[in-house]
Amino acid sequence: MRVAILHHWFVTRGGGERVAECIASLFPGADLITLVSADSGLPESLKDRKLTTSYLQNIPGAVSHHRQFLPLYPSAVEHLDVREYDLIVSSDSGPIKGVLKREDATHLCYCHSPMRYLWDAYDQYRNQMYGPARLAFTLTAKYVRDWDALAARRVTAFAANSNYVADRISRYYGRESTVIHPPIDLQRVRILEPQDHYLAAGRLVFYKRTDLLIAACNRLNRPLRIAGTGPEEARLRKLAGPNVTFLGELSDEDLWNEYARARALLFAADEDFGMVPLEAQACGRPVIAYGAGGSLETVDAYGDQPTGVYFPSQSEDALIAAIEHFESIESSFCSTAIQKHAENFATPIFLQQMRDFVLSHAPQAMEAMAPLEECVALERSTLLRTVS
Repeated sequence: MRVAILHHWFVTRGGGERVAECIASLFPGADLITLVSADSGLPESLKDRKLTTSYLQNIPGAVSHHRQFLPLYPSAVEHLDVREYDLIVSSDSGPIKGVLKREDATHLCYCHSPMRYLWDAYDQYRNQMYGPARLAFTLTAKYVRDWDALAARRVTAFAANSNYVADRISRYYGRESTVIHPPIDLQRVRILEPQDHYLAAGRLVFYKRTDLLIAACNRLNRPLRIAGTGPEEARLRKLAGPNVTFLGELSDEDLWNEYARARALLFAADEDFGMVPLEAQACGRPVIAYGAGGSLETVDAYGDQPTGVYFPSQSEDALIAAIEHFESIESSFCSTAIQKHAENFATPIFLQQMRDFVLSHAPQAMEAMAPLEECVALERSTLLRTVS
C-alpha cells in the first residue's frame, strides 16, 4: 500500500507540525507532500522522507509569505499529483485537503481548523487591511472559500482537533468528524519552584490578544513575562509598563522552564485547541483563560480539582476580575492534579486514537503501519534529541 502524509506547509515549527510528525510516525514508509517547506519548519525526524512540494515552492517569496499567495492555493493544491497513493492522511488548517485523489483511494483529514481567515475570522482579518490589499482579499476570499467548501467533499472522513473545530467543520463543510485531541510533549515537562510573575506565550499576532494581558497586568501592577515574537511586538512594547518583560523567541527547553516558573499562565486567545495552556498545565501551573474555544476543552475550571479559571469576555475588566479571583483561591490549586489532567493529552493516547480512526476507514492500512510501541519509542527518542 502506498501512503502519503500531507501537511498544509512546513514553514515554522508549531503544534500542527508536531501533529504531522506524530501521524507520520504511524507510517514509516509514507511520503510527505506539502505546499511549501522551509528547512527550519520540517521536523528533524521527517528530513529523510521523500518530500514533494507544490509549484509555489519555486516562486520567490512564497515560502516566507505563503498567505499572500491565497489566490493560487486551489491551483497549487490540484496540481499536486497524488494518484499513486492508496491512502492519504492530511494534517490541515489550510487548503491541502483539496488534492485530487484516485476515486478508489482513501483520504483521511485531521483538521486543525477550516481556514479561519476565510470563515469565522474573515472580518477580523479583513479589518486589519487597507486600500488595495483589502479589496484584493475581499475578492479573492469569496473564490477560495467556495473552492474550500468543494474541496472538503473530496475527503473520505474528517478528524477534528477539538469539539470546537468539529462544530466548525459541520457548519462550513456539512461534514461530521471524529474528535481526537492533539498530543503534548510530556517528556519535556519541568517541575520547578514557581515565582511571582505571570506568563504569556505564543506568537505575537493580533488575535492572541496579548495587548489585553499587558493592559490588565499594567493596571494591577503584576509582573508579566512574554515569550514569543511576531508582527505585533513593536506595538505591544509601546503598551507595556516596567512590569512587563519580553523574552523573545525561546528554545523549547527555555520555554518549558518558563512554564514551570510561572505563577500562572495568562491566555486570552479564542483558539481552535491551544497547546500552550496544556503545556503549562503539564508543568503543574494553573491557567487563567478566556472561556471560549479550545480552552473549554483543555482547562478545567469547574471540576473537583480545577486546573484554572475562566474570564467570560476579552476585556480588561473581565481579565482583571479573573486574576483577582485566582489570587484569592490560589492556595486551592494542586500542581499534581493539574499535571494529571494534562496527561489525558499524552502522545500515546493520540497515536492510539489516530490508529483506530485510520483503521476504521481503511482496514487495509494495517500493513503499512508501524506497531504502536515503535511509534511511541520513536517519539520519545525524537524528544530527547530535541531537548538535549
